[in-house]
Amino acid sequence: MHGRIKLKSTAQQEEEKRNEREKKLKIYVAARDAIFTKRMEGMFDDEALQLTQQLLSSNPDFATLWNYRREILLHLETVREEDNVQKMYEAELLFLESCLKVNPKSYGSWHHRGWVSARLPRPDWARELGLCDRCLSLDDRNFHCWDYRRMVVKMSGVPVDQELQFTDRLIGSNFSNYSSWHYRSTLLPLLHPESPEPPSPCRQPPHSSPPPSPQTHSHRVCEEQLLKEYELVQNAFFTDPNDQSAWFYYRWLLGRAEREEMISCVFVSREEERVAVAFSRPVNASSSGLMLVLDGQPQRVEWRSVHPHFRHSPVWICELPPGTISDIINEHNLTVHWTEKHTHRDCALYTGRSESWCRDSATDQELFRSELSVEKTSVLQSELQSCNQLLELEPQNKWCLLTIILLMRALDPLGYERETLSHFQTLKEVDSMRSAYYGDLCSKFMIENTILKMEYAEVRVFSLSDKNLTTLCHLDQLLLVTHINLSCNQLLRLPPQFAMLQCLEVLEADDNAIANLDGLYHLPKLQEVSLKNNQISKLSDLQLLTSCPKLTCLDLRGNPVTQIANIQSELAELLPSVTDLLI
Repeated sequence: MHGRIKLKSTAQQEEEKRNEREKKLKIYVAARDAIFTKRMEGMFDDEALQLTQQLLSSNPDFATLWNYRREILLHLETVREEDNVQKMYEAELLFLESCLKVNPKSYGSWHHRGWVSARLPRPDWARELGLCDRCLSLDDRNFHCWDYRRMVVKMSGVPVDQELQFTDRLIGSNFSNYSSWHYRSTLLPLLHPESPEPPSPCRQPPHSSPPPSPQTHSHRVCEEQLLKEYELVQNAFFTDPNDQSAWFYYRWLLGRAEREEMISCVFVSREEERVAVAFSRPVNASSSGLMLVLDGQPQRVEWRSVHPHFRHSPVWICELPPGTISDIINEHNLTVHWTEKHTHRDCALYTGRSESWCRDSATDQELFRSELSVEKTSVLQSELQSCNQLLELEPQNKWCLLTIILLMRALDPLGYERETLSHFQTLKEVDSMRSAYYGDLCSKFMIENTILKMEYAEVRVFSLSDKNLTTLCHLDQLLLVTHINLSCNQLLRLPPQFAMLQCLEVLEADDNAIANLDGLYHLPKLQEVSLKNNQISKLSDLQLLTSCPKLTCLDLRGNPVTQIANIQSELAELLPSVTDLLI
């Protein structure tokens, strides 16, 4: 191997090697047993320390021995003076360096080094940073060393700008240093945080302010710094278009800001005397202080998620006592308080109205767009042009194709829809092993576009037929939809999240491969369901439809379940409310 001629071993040589291995194994086992005996007897002395050192020197991944060694050191710490404790732990650090030479990625060695450094009376953090630099110079992707370095940085209070310069140095020497790119993404939000005010140029922190720590809570990066990062990462992927490190970082730069935690929608139905509340993220309403006030009076209601599978859900429901809001001549004012986040949302149910809602639209929130402000879109347009130039040179480069799609999403998701679909098709061809991932991502973007179109048209009909959908997402944004068409796609199931469509009256999902209907659970307004030419094979698959009280029309033609004997009578017994059954 590696240019060396392999010499055949004689039987005698093999026997000698086997005997040598057995001899070493006996010594190892004897030492191990002696150590276990001493630990069982509660002996924490220098001899035990020496025995564990002998074994760990050859096998530094013996976790039990590291645990015993810590017990010994803790005991010796109580019977020695501080200077001696300092010397003891310094010797331990030297021993650990020899272990890391045996295995630079030893979990046990790095964990034990972190423990020893934290116990040192007078730690030398500069020395530890130097050790990390040496290890990373040998293997810049040693994530054990990176983890230890972050601990050292936290304990020693290294300024964030100094750490950012450290990533500059590593990236400058090797664009493929994924760990450095990742570390940079954790540092930038601390050094250049997004201002809570409207976007403005980055402000330098006052000199009197203490330096932030890389371990504190992170936020998004201010725009000016983001734009500078584009130039750095562009140099990287033009140098090596097939290296994924810079592309992943670029994708992080294009990422969206986290949505503000808020109540995004309140819906009230007079007929069902029901209130549905949608949040900007999944919550546990039973523990996050959700309170309903009706006409100035707090109501004692029980909140439940839309599906029993969810303890945390973006949509929660409660039923009001009978007769509370059913009289159509009365007007009511509701307020939902989210006490945990000190926020609330009002909703008025006017006279003569059977339902009402108050919500933030996806278009108003620019929910599916980049976080960059409008005046910076020219920069993104320039980035898109650069990536298109690279694509001309590297037409089969999957990273470039995917980044172009993300840039188009950031600039104008609807305007670039056709080009986006074309690029997804190319991606599936050049990277066929990940075609399912690209299919799901394309489905996600198509759903986002359709939500935007629906809101621009101010309708409650959601149509995505014949779009090659492989998955469903953003269903919390469809709380108010009354009619949905998902026919002629590649869906395998209606997931539990589908139960968020609390206003749904008509479902069309023909010509898919649906075999699971978990999401058709307690949809109070659902009247018509068309599931022609799917894969529903058992009567039990339809059991959840019994929870939809208004269901009257069901089309199951072309499903295996229709071949069951006496299926007509079985369905009539299971779903007595269905008067229009097509099988």
